Amino acid sequence: MSGFRRGVRLGIDVGRARVGVARCDPDGMLATPVETVKRDEDAVSRIVALVAEHSAVELLVGLPLNMRGEDTASTADARQFAGELASASALPVRLVDERLSTVSAHAALRQSGRSQRSSRNIVDQVAAVVLLQQALDVEKSTGRPPGTPVSQEPA
Repeated sequence: MSGFRRGVRLGIDVGRARVGVARCDPDGMLATPVETVKRDEDAVSRIVALVAEHSAVELLVGLPLNMRGEDTASTADARQFAGELASASALPVRLVDERLSTVSAHAALRQSGRSQRSSRNIVDQVAAVVLLQQALDVEKSTGRPPGTPVSQEPA
């Protein structure tokens, strides 16, 4: 635990229609859902407001790679959104591999007895929880920040 940097982090699962947001406690013990943000022109400013509300120190944005670790159509979208967040929030933003977060989220919701339809509004939050928890676990086991930093320059 010596290499772990304290502070609340927000996990961001970027989708075409919705953005799932999760947070962790300052010790990075547990990731919990925060909200699902509608993906529109106000999405970045809403997440910046959540940063202030939760006193976050870092944003971890899921990077949807394919199973071979290559970019997908969604990867460029996530990178662009992460760049907008970096410019708007002045916080460190890191892209983290989220290959299985949405799949894991759907599986967890199915196991809890929820249908795909009733899960639609929360699956993005659950995916954000999964990617944030994975990133926290990586940092705790390696002592290094997860993923790759996004530059602060406007795109």
